[in-house]
Amino acid sequence: YGVLDMKGSAKKIVEAAIGTPAEHSVIFLAHNGPEGLGSEISDICGRDWVHGGGDHGDPDLAQAIANLKRSTQFPIPLVVFGHMHKELAYGNGLRRMIVVGNDDTVYLNGAIVPRVKVRGGRGHYPRIFGGDYNVQMALNSTSTTLRAFTLVEILDGKLQKISETWVSVKGNEIAIAEENVLFSTV
Repeated sequence: YGVLDMKGSAKKIVEAAIGTPAEHSVIFLAHNGPEGLGSEISDICGRDWVHGGGDHGDPDLAQAIANLKRSTQFPIPLVVFGHMHKELAYGNGLRRMIVVGNDDTVYLNGAIVPRVKVRGGRGHYPRIFGGDYNVQMALNSTSTTLRAFTLVEILDGKLQKISETWVSVKGNEIAIAEENVLFSTV
C-alpha cells in the first residue's frame, strides 16, 4: 500500500479521513487502538503478556487522530478497535474496554473472546473459539449459544450509548441474555 513507516501510515489515515463530507463525523475502525491510552496491564491497549505491562497502542493511529483534530473541524466521536482481548492473559482479570478522552472522543475496544459460547450441562458456558469444529456443530444444532455483540447507538451524529450485549440463541428463539452498558449520555 506504499506505507514504509509510521509517519507515512499516519499520513495515509489522515488522507482517507479528509474526504469526509463537512456535515459528517469521522469514526475510526482499526485493528488495534492508538497509543497513549495507558500502559497498565489492564488498560485498554495495555500489554498483558509481559511483566510490568506497557502501551501496545499504535503510534500511527494516535498521530493521525491528533493531526486531524489539530488541522480539521471533523468531530471524532468514536474510535473502535480490538486486538487486545477483554480477558487478560494468565487469568489476570479483565481489561478496561472503554476510555473517554479529554476531548470527549470515546475509545472502544470490542475484542470479546470467545464471541460465541455453547451451553453445556447445568447452565455452564465453556470457552469456545470461533474456528473450532465443535462450535460449528453446536451452531447447527439445537444447543443454546450465547453470542457477544458490542452495540453502538448514535443519534444525529452524537454518541448515545455503547453496550456489551450477550444474545441467547436456541433454534429460532433469540433473546437478549445480558446487557452491560459501557457508556451512556442518557
